[in-house]
Amino acid sequence: MACDTAFRVIARRHLVDLTRHHDATCKGDPVALHRMRMALTHLRTAILFFSPMVADATRTRVKVELKWLNAHLGIMRDLDVAIERLKAIDKRRPQAAPHYRAWTTKRAEIHRHLARALRSARYQRLVKSASDWIERGPWSINEEKQAVLMRASPVAAYSLRKLARWQEKLLKKSRKLVTMGVKKRHRVRILNKKLSYSIGSFEDLFSDKKFSRYQTALKYLRKAQKSLGQLNDDARGHSLAAALEREGVRVSFQFLSHKREKRLIQEATAAYRNLATLE
Repeated sequence: MACDTAFRVIARRHLVDLTRHHDATCKGDPVALHRMRMALTHLRTAILFFSPMVADATRTRVKVELKWLNAHLGIMRDLDVAIERLKAIDKRRPQAAPHYRAWTTKRAEIHRHLARALRSARYQRLVKSASDWIERGPWSINEEKQAVLMRASPVAAYSLRKLARWQEKLLKKSRKLVTMGVKKRHRVRILNKKLSYSIGSFEDLFSDKKFSRYQTALKYLRKAQKSLGQLNDDARGHSLAAALEREGVRVSFQFLSHKREKRLIQEATAAYRNLATLE
């Protein structure tokens, strides 16, 4: 399969998945919201993965609009995760958890903003322009020799080189995970997500013995992603709690304990050690 065909297959798949969960997300379904955001992240990752090939002026505009959508979905998802943690304080009577009502009121407010964005003309233009660009954007008809070669290049060879570079970069950064602050740790998580999502996107596109190594790597990447994701959720919950306090709502729930943070970092570090041993 050529690179241009592979990009279209992957990007189209994730754009369709994004729109599939639109209506349910507008109605407030947290599961649909999560799936919509995952589809969006997969789509943005695919664009980044094939960035040398798909670089053009339209891509720049599409990326800006996808970032706008991600911001709206992101804050809503952060609130949902924080509220789930809040419920866990008292599973029998979640409404009795400290300031539960303040959080749900905030969620209702943020959801109104999100639903308005998803029903806007801007969102509709985004979906159409992204679809048009994927299928027949300027990148696809660039007649420069290098551009033509990139589009025709076998996706297996390109992917294996790209995945190897991303994994090398991830392992290098992960060595300092124990001493990292929240922001740098978040960047490691994002790189981990990009690598694991890219591997997942290629699993059903081609069969190659060399690629089987990355299918094994995916197991360790997902373990690290789970731990880093929980750390990020805790940090975001802490930030949201601080924002509510600035609005005059006292929040006593602690999202990020030192003991939990230490355990999750150890789990992610162990996953990266196992990843590094793969041949």
